[in-house]
Amino acid sequence: MSAGALFFICGLYNAQTVKKNDTIKSKDIEEVVVLGYNRTLTKPKDVSANTTVNAEVLENRPNVSFLNSLQGSAPGVTIASNSGSPGSAKIDLVIRGISSLSADTEPLVIIDGVPTGANQFRNLNSEDIESISILRDAAATSIYGNRGANGVLLIRTKGGKFNSKLRLSYSTMTGVSVMPKNKYNMANAQQLLRIQKNNNQTNLTGGKLTDEEIANYPINTNWEKTFFKADVTQQHNVSATFGGENTSVYSSLGYLEQGGLVPNTNFKRFTFRNNITGRSADKRFNYTAIVGLGYSARKQLNQESNSGINGNYVQNPLIGSFLALPYIASGQYANGRDLFNAIGTNSGGEGNFAYILEDVLRGDQSVFGRFNETSIFTNVTTSYKLTDDFTLNNRTGVDVKIGNSMAGRNPNGYLSLVVAATNGTEYGGSETIGNSRELNFTTVSSVNYNKVLGDHTIGVGAYLEYNKVHFYSSSQTQNGLDPRSFAIGSGVGYIAFDPVRNIYLPSVSAFKATAGSLSYFATADYDYKDKYGFSGTLRRDGSYRFAPGNKWGTFWSVGGRWNIDKENFMQGSIFDMLKLRASYGTQGNANVIAAGDDTNPMLLGTGITRDLNVVGNGYSNTSGYFVSNIANPTLRWEEVKQTNFGLDFKLFKNRLEGNFDVYRKDTDMLYYNIPSSAITSQYTYRGNYGALKNEGFEAVLRYNIFNKSDYKLTIFANGSYNKNTIKKLSIPVSTGSLLLVEGGSINEWNLVPYLGVNPNNGNELYLDSNGNVSEQALDKDRRKTGKNYFPKYTGGFGFNSEYKGFFLDALFSFQAKFWRSDNQLAWALNPSYMRAGNNVSADLLNAWTPTNTNTDIPSLNAPMSSITDRLLYDASFLRMKNVTLGYNVPKKFFNEKSILKAARIFIQGENIFTWTKWRGYDPEGLGTFPLSVYPNPRTFSIGANLDF
Repeated sequence: MSAGALFFICGLYNAQTVKKNDTIKSKDIEEVVVLGYNRTLTKPKDVSANTTVNAEVLENRPNVSFLNSLQGSAPGVTIASNSGSPGSAKIDLVIRGISSLSADTEPLVIIDGVPTGANQFRNLNSEDIESISILRDAAATSIYGNRGANGVLLIRTKGGKFNSKLRLSYSTMTGVSVMPKNKYNMANAQQLLRIQKNNNQTNLTGGKLTDEEIANYPINTNWEKTFFKADVTQQHNVSATFGGENTSVYSSLGYLEQGGLVPNTNFKRFTFRNNITGRSADKRFNYTAIVGLGYSARKQLNQESNSGINGNYVQNPLIGSFLALPYIASGQYANGRDLFNAIGTNSGGEGNFAYILEDVLRGDQSVFGRFNETSIFTNVTTSYKLTDDFTLNNRTGVDVKIGNSMAGRNPNGYLSLVVAATNGTEYGGSETIGNSRELNFTTVSSVNYNKVLGDHTIGVGAYLEYNKVHFYSSSQTQNGLDPRSFAIGSGVGYIAFDPVRNIYLPSVSAFKATAGSLSYFATADYDYKDKYGFSGTLRRDGSYRFAPGNKWGTFWSVGGRWNIDKENFMQGSIFDMLKLRASYGTQGNANVIAAGDDTNPMLLGTGITRDLNVVGNGYSNTSGYFVSNIANPTLRWEEVKQTNFGLDFKLFKNRLEGNFDVYRKDTDMLYYNIPSSAITSQYTYRGNYGALKNEGFEAVLRYNIFNKSDYKLTIFANGSYNKNTIKKLSIPVSTGSLLLVEGGSINEWNLVPYLGVNPNNGNELYLDSNGNVSEQALDKDRRKTGKNYFPKYTGGFGFNSEYKGFFLDALFSFQAKFWRSDNQLAWALNPSYMRAGNNVSADLLNAWTPTNTNTDIPSLNAPMSSITDRLLYDASFLRMKNVTLGYNVPKKFFNEKSILKAARIFIQGENIFTWTKWRGYDPEGLGTFPLSVYPNPRTFSIGANLDF
């Protein structure tokens, strides 16, 4: 009797057969892949497109979410972090292109067989992850029916081994996170004063000074260094594994702390995991019981969840650090009351907003935001072999998230004081306390039949799955706080509502939702002589979201393979494996409402098939009762049809391996706008109409150049290309800066071509719709650019090397051929911001003048257009994502009596260098504009792994 164990090599993991004495023979090693619902196949028998990333890629990385560590490690996967705020959920994950215009496009994520809600993963410790399988084609994802349209991530956490001794492990890492550099060339004090003087701004300091006074100006404040600070990150993990004849255990404790680049932003997390695997003495009954607990606390800027202040430089340091005047000194006021006593309500005075920002960044003493989350993850998996061929299985899991938040303004902060003074009230400040509870319940039962009949191998499975989600949230806001007694989150210091003057009015709100789905499906696998194989899936799904008659849908897939290396004519060839595979199938997207950060898409769109009326103000501000949603009982999920052709290979005695895939993914029945008669009070309604297409190519290569006992060197690379095309659309978006039109791509830039500066007068020059040079940019002059902000090329490459215990590993990631409009640079290059009393780029020193005509910077008084491609940049980048240098202490220094059994020390850097034309901090991100994006940090750390 043998037991299965797993080990991992750079993105692909292999199953090794372990005999009773735990000795491992190389001939027993076979690559395996993990598919949905505990299905596994050896790599030669798999018909699907998937990639598995191993634990080594994720461990010892200074990232809160494993998604940041996954970037560049798998083909066909675009990962873009839109915020470097510690613990942020603003991470976009796209597999094989955007497959919808308005529905959710995040892949389904399964942790130990249990679907998760929001894709934020703050409370999942990367050190507990054994592997991540990324399922991309229909053969792999159709088994997930109406939730598999955007791909699937299967996450498996670590477990113990049977018949193994107790092993204790400790890993630690500490490092520092620093700001990346930008290329905006913001002016220093002398440069800004000179620009003001050049523009004759006598209302500002520079316009009042002589050249000599400007040259000798004594103050030069770098507000970026004032508002952004390097901070420490650290993590500690302790784990234990052991196993007896029929029981094995993996347990872990973890702590992570990450400081923020902006003062008073940080993240702390505690995790606990206990995974128990057991079996009966006769090996017919097997079970796994998993418990994962997590608690995290973070402090974040108001901007993180309130995009309304992205351009508010009085409250937001992400934009205020650029615009603050360098010729005023920082640190002039100890607190908000000192500032208020000095400037009163004159927040718009020259440079005053920088002092307000300093106060805002005092956190709990001014503007605070505390967010705590407790997560409880548990599941139990059981299987019983009725016979050698029939097995009964059940997996039941629960994923619970409990959130608490406390956000608001301290009554002693400047903003609270100025609001109170403006409103004529004695007390200012506000506090909002929010609470949320979410429970995801899943149970899957199946019966599986597997039989070998001579040269034929047959596998059949029948499954029943039930999902249920319960969510509740509440919020209460207190306006008016007593500074003498207020304490955050305690309810102390609240000022009672004054009904006479109608001030200090509190508010409350609550929300409750229940969602669910029911599915039954079947799988079939067939193999003949290890040469030919077929696989099929048929699934029937029912969703709560849709009206009767459209609640149920059917999804299916078929796939086949030909193991060419098994043919007689391949004997003696250089190929160790050569496999051709193909698949076709359908998946659905029932999450027709795109979910925001931290939001479970299952809970959205609860009323889209119902008539909804609301109370509100209408004509002449008169209260009324009106339609907010017209029922569409024919609404159903979007449907994706996907074709895939792939080639897997190994050659030169397994030294070179890789795979190629070509795919086409068609989305039909898009959830989008459909014209409606105005008599209904709605000009459009949401329904199913439209189609789009994604097609592309993926490749993975890995080559073991050296594999000796003293030295090893392996190089690897992956890359993908994806093209998106809108095939059909009822109501196109044919005006504005971003287009949605048939034959074009999603969100194609629609801008007026910018030609440069007129040397005769310093005005901007544009190309009009008739092909003529013009000094006016009009809407009619816009044209399609063929560009959007979704990368066409993504991937990564690197190497793993080792020499006599020393090792050096490197991973580079890249994204190419995507364009973003740099509106933050637009602020820096706009002289009107200088005239309003803000800092600008020193590039304006090169502005056109009658004596400086050969320049690309328009005159300081030239009119400027916001609809041109002047600041549309190719945001392609190549990033040195991670480099690790370390040393494995030789085994000769340890023996059976040693307490310490193994030791590994290392230094590493994360996000070290980025090569790009983009002038901002970071080109990464799938959004249109970079204004007020919290930069992703560069992190340098040192750590150690110890085994006892």
